[in-house]
Parts: sequence; C-alpha cells; structure tokens
Amino acid sequence: MLELRGINKYYNPGTVNEMCLFQDFNLKVEKGEFVSVVGSNGSGKTSMLNIICGSIPVEAGQILVNDEDITRQKEFVRNRKIGRVYQNPAVGTCPSMTILENMSLADNKGRYFGLSRGINKARKEHYREILGQLGLGLEEKMDVKVGSLSGGQRQAMALLMSTMTPIEFLILDEHTAALDPKTAELIMRLTDQIVKEKQLTTIMVTHNLRYAVEYGNRLIMMHQGDCILDKAGKDKQNMETDDILRQFNEISIECGN
Repeated sequence: MLELRGINKYYNPGTVNEMCLFQDFNLKVEKGEFVSVVGSNGSGKTSMLNIICGSIPVEAGQILVNDEDITRQKEFVRNRKIGRVYQNPAVGTCPSMTILENMSLADNKGRYFGLSRGINKARKEHYREILGQLGLGLEEKMDVKVGSLSGGQRQAMALLMSTMTPIEFLILDEHTAALDPKTAELIMRLTDQIVKEKQLTTIMVTHNLRYAVEYGNRLIMMHQGDCILDKAGKDKQNMETDDILRQFNEISIECGN
C-alpha cells in the first residue's frame, strides 16, 4: 500500500512568489490498484508523482509504503521499487546506446557492476523475446542506436525497461501525450497488459479522458492540490467520458474561465 499522509508542499517558500500547492493532502493507493489521475494544468498531478518518487521534497507530512516511512529516502533508493515512464519518449531511454545496451542497462537496475561487462550476451535472446511481443520489429534491431527509433518505439521500450526488474509501483506521467493516436493506443494496450501480468500497483496521470475511463479500476480528479473526485470499483466502471468533462466544465465556470 502507498499512502501520502498530511502532505504540505510549497513552491518558492519565503518569497513574494510563494505558492502552497498541497496543504494536508492525503491519499491511499491499495496494492494492485490501477489509478487514473486527471485534472487541469497546475492541479498538482505531476507534483504528486514527483513527491512519490522523491524528485521533490515536502515541507510536512509522510510518504508511506507498506507502513514504512520513506519521506526522507533518496530518489535513487525509491527507484529500486518504482518504475516510471515520462511524457517525453527520450527521457526513459539512452539515445546514444543501442537497443541491446539499453535493455541490458534496465535489466541490471540497482545492481553493482564493478569492473564487469555491462552487457550479458547470454540474455540477448531473452531481450529479443520480450521485444518481439511488441510487434514493432525491434527484436531485429538490437544493434541499432535508440536515438534513431520513432517516438512510439522508444516509449514502448521505456515501458518495458521500467518493468524489467521486480518493482512494486509503476508511475506513468502522461506517457502517451507525445504520441500519435495510433501509437498511443498501442502503448495503452501494452500498459494494460503489463500491469495485469505483473500485478503492478499503478498511478497514471493522463489528459486523455477516454483512457482515464477505459483503463484502471480507480479514477481521481485533482484540482488546486486536492482530490475532488474519487471513483473506484463499479462506480468507476459506470463512469463515462462526458461525466468527467461535465466536472471539468463546472470547475472552469467556478474559476471564471
């Protein structure tokens, strides 16, 4: 279980530009949940992910994983249990390295290399096998540099690489936003398949309301650093895109937009 308890987060504290994003923010995500998170720009979606992953600190509150307080734990330590896929396909892979080198790097996440070789050729067939499941022909391009691949191919690789080692949480930060519609559909089907096969606890931030409705078993809407909508189970299954859009419109009117 993941829990954010009493989180306070300020940007530019002590200056004229000080802004309080989260004040006594609380959220529980149960093991095995696939949570879709929607909300307008500035609502706190990505900041919440950064707090979970340790990319930014908090002024007050606790971050708990299975009742263990990890609030002060370094980001690289948390990453041993967290896989993250970003909006930009270039972030999750190393463009100057080959597909084989990237896969090997992900396969050895959290391990000490010392002076040993970075690539285990005995694992090459395993990489070919899992890449072949994508249906993108990447298994035949093991020696091609990742920088020459399309955005969709790189994002598919980033998703695979983030889940190659045993992890407890998968964090998806608008991971289809930079892709064309056809490729985005492919990545979402792949995401759903991986989450179900590996039984991962997943938090997906998305601006695509249809994806938020169709995927996962819980949906949260954020606004001004707070959860204003939280639907799970059958309540979430019965939701439609128009329901979320209606809520967005109501918020927009309240804000004078």
